[in-house]
Amino acid sequence: MSAPNPAPGRDPAAYEVRVAEDPADREACFAVRKDVFVAEQQVPEDIEYDAYDAGAVHVLAVRADGVPLGTGRLLHGAAAAAKNGDGDRAVGSLGRLAVTAKARGLGVGAALVRAVEDAARARGLTAVDLHAQTHALGFYERLGYEAYGPEFPDAGIPHRAMRRAL
Repeated sequence: MSAPNPAPGRDPAAYEVRVAEDPADREACFAVRKDVFVAEQQVPEDIEYDAYDAGAVHVLAVRADGVPLGTGRLLHGAAAAAKNGDGDRAVGSLGRLAVTAKARGLGVGAALVRAVEDAARARGLTAVDLHAQTHALGFYERLGYEAYGPEFPDAGIPHRAMRRAL
């Protein structure tokens, strides 16, 4: 799956979003997460990477010159059922969405969310759940997600659960 941004080739900020299938792409995903979550947001590294990473679908946004711009992951099946709280295996779990500081405002985050949703549809899922940092609620609402339940801390950062039917 490759979803180019609207003007690849003409824009110095051109990028594509693809499923991270090879080891180099997966390492790029983890490097973006380390930059954004561990270095920038001070999330402890020992909780940033977890057992879910091995079975997750990872997506990567990469600039035309190969520089990674962002990442996200989709949990499905039992892993997602454990994360979404209601045990529904038809609901995927979007997580670890991260965009590098220099790439923010280019539409990378939205493109990554849509790529995760495409991966969820390809697996027959009917909805996607996520835990949004509260400062990002508006971003996800613009993409069709609805918040539910109370605010809760995750890695010391306030979050809300959100869901979008596919």
